[in-house]
Amino acid sequence: MSSSPLSARQDRAAENSDSEPQPKVFAAGALCWQLKKKQLRVLLIHRPRYNDWSWPKGKHDPGETIPETALREVREEVGVDVTLGIPLPTIDYQVSSGLKRVFYWAAKLEDQTPTPDGKEVDQVLWCTVDQARQKLSNPSDFEPLDALVRAHQRKELDTWPLIILRHAKAKPRSSWTRAEGDRPLAATGQRQAAAVKRLLMAWRPGRVVSSPWARCIATVSPYVKATKAKTRLADALTEANHHRKPAKVQGVVEGLFDKERAVVLCTHRPVLPSVFKRLANHMGSSLRSQLPSVDPYLAPGEIVVCQVAKERIVSVEQFKPFED
Repeated sequence: MSSSPLSARQDRAAENSDSEPQPKVFAAGALCWQLKKKQLRVLLIHRPRYNDWSWPKGKHDPGETIPETALREVREEVGVDVTLGIPLPTIDYQVSSGLKRVFYWAAKLEDQTPTPDGKEVDQVLWCTVDQARQKLSNPSDFEPLDALVRAHQRKELDTWPLIILRHAKAKPRSSWTRAEGDRPLAATGQRQAAAVKRLLMAWRPGRVVSSPWARCIATVSPYVKATKAKTRLADALTEANHHRKPAKVQGVVEGLFDKERAVVLCTHRPVLPSVFKRLANHMGSSLRSQLPSVDPYLAPGEIVVCQVAKERIVSVEQFKPFED
């Protein structure tokens, strides 16, 4: 099977705009930013092939999700590993093969030195917002920049990710005769878990909070092994304990906000409504409408990414891992 590289929200937007031209080419990148003497600076690249100044970005490759594309392209073009912050406006424009759509995220960059790859990119430049507006070659590149500036002014740019993950596909209940907590992942689920690992690298949470049941542990294990993320098992997140005491799940979710550091929570489909109910208390009504609200809420292995500024959620995205 293969999944769309787009987020669920972007897929729905495409379905609802059948009368409009659909993109033939997808790309992704990031607006890398930093604060220097309290002044916002952004990273521009110069491409000798086009003799233009723009943002680090590039075409989507088969077998990866759009967030993975953004990470790979930034790494290839300017030699830094970023984690994705808030989503920024997408840009559409025509190329020879048809409509091209470019997805952008904000990416805070502090301790790494960008270095041009020497082929696609021959110069990199940190500059102020005004300088960027003077140098950008494509006027459409102003839109994500303007959104970045507005987020900075609202104090919603410097964020950390809170990620909700439904465990990958498990063996059917009907074929499992032992304890429900021991029911393992199916073969498809094991492949999904490997894809979840790659997708989570876009935000690289250093903390994992999971149901102790086998299928949740197996879903997060590839990521934990790759990153050495700290893991905490929370009994309240199991299906059985949630059925008895659903309020305890909301306490676990509330605790995710305490350390203000990137975290992923892995749980089961029946538990998700309680999780999203608590998250809704940390966001405005427009974002609440973007939370999954219909059973099954998330597909196996699917994630919701919330960007948090202090204790307020300022963006919501939804992604499925790419399956082979």
